[in-house]
Amino acid sequence: MMPRLGTKYDVTIEIMSKPKAEYQTDEYFALDLPVAPAIMVNNEIVVEGGNISQEEVEACIRRQLGSVRPVEPGSR
Repeated sequence: MMPRLGTKYDVTIEIMSKPKAEYQTDEYFALDLPVAPAIMVNNEIVVEGGNISQEEVEACIRRQLGSVRPVEPGSR
């Protein structure tokens, strides 16, 4: 889902994947990042430790970008 949304809205997507144990260390908690699995858009935690629909993620992206319209396929 995320790479498609990066293309659709012309935004950079960063995906972090680590073993579960690394997300449960004191060092990770000190970073003040959300509990995995999570989705953040800029500094807003969209979902933490659960599931979310693509529509909800898109709504957050649009809010962060000022309600921009998706990039039309082939328009780049």
